[in-house]
Amino acid sequence: VQLQASGGGLVTAGGSLRLSCAASGRGFSFYGLGWFRQAPGKEREFVAAINFSGGTTYYGDSVKGRFTISRDNAKKMVYLQMNNLAPEDTAVYYCAAANQEGKRLYEVKDDMKYWGKGTLVTVSS
Repeated sequence: VQLQASGGGLVTAGGSLRLSCAASGRGFSFYGLGWFRQAPGKEREFVAAINFSGGTTYYGDSVKGRFTISRDNAKKMVYLQMNNLAPEDTAVYYCAAANQEGKRLYEVKDDMKYWGKGTLVTVSS
């Protein structure tokens, strides 16, 4: 599967952005999907993940209650709605995927196999 993230940009603190990730290839509905981010000089950080059906989600502690991950299997899309953004959310955001056949989301969320190019989110204070 190939992934392409979009929707990044510049936003002031307290604002919102919605990231999108378009997938191509076969078997999208069998994949667990995730969003990760990497800020300058920092390690990549887990943001959110969603299972193949959309019925299970996980979030990193720093974004719980502010970010929402969702997916549309018919459109082969995954989204990240980001609300109440803060300067510390500034990073390049990546979408990722892993085949979830026979596995639970928690088994694949830290072992994503496919990665898209990132989209930059900048939050000004």
